[in-house]
Amino acid sequence: MYIYKSQQIVLILYMGLYNKYILPKAINWACDQKPSRMQRKKIIPLASGNVLEIGIGSGLNLPFYTSKVNTLTAIDPSIELWNRTLINTSELPFNFKFVLASAEDIPMGDKKFDTIVITYTLCTIPNLSKAFSEIKRVLKPTGKLLFCEHGKAPDRGVQKYQNIINPVWKRIGGGCNLNRNIPTIIENNGFKISKLETMYLPGWKPASYNYWGIAVIK
Repeated sequence: MYIYKSQQIVLILYMGLYNKYILPKAINWACDQKPSRMQRKKIIPLASGNVLEIGIGSGLNLPFYTSKVNTLTAIDPSIELWNRTLINTSELPFNFKFVLASAEDIPMGDKKFDTIVITYTLCTIPNLSKAFSEIKRVLKPTGKLLFCEHGKAPDRGVQKYQNIINPVWKRIGGGCNLNRNIPTIIENNGFKISKLETMYLPGWKPASYNYWGIAVIK
């Protein structure tokens, strides 16, 4: 019993160090590959007005925002990831603010934003229903949700593999789920998708099927 408890303590300590020091580097590297950068380039320039980015990570979207943005507020629950940013935010051509917060509890006023951006983040949010309730609260009725995510593949063979490895992947990937049906999640939480594109990106198929587009409040 003592040996078992000792092993548990060692595992907890290891996972704590892994999540703090190793995982942020791994996530930043994976999200900064060329195929993902190309996806960001497709969706981020569509942002305009007062913008909220949910799950900014290390700021990989920042180079793709345009002068159509007046203000950009960015939230993320991981200070370790944000501290890896290489962007000097004081030189951005719009007002920028980073807030340490989660999608389930957005510390902003109602109907504040013209655009909400979420990229490669829906896969990790624990409580999607609460997150979308918050997104609808802070988004103007005439606003838009821009999204780009990986998720459930259309091929049954790939789906089967996603489902098998997802429990392990989620544990080592910071809560990332491989098999979430992104369009269904968005439309089941009060939004209507007005534009949707999909494709496999180059790379490992279970993690490379992408959905991106625009959604508005129903």
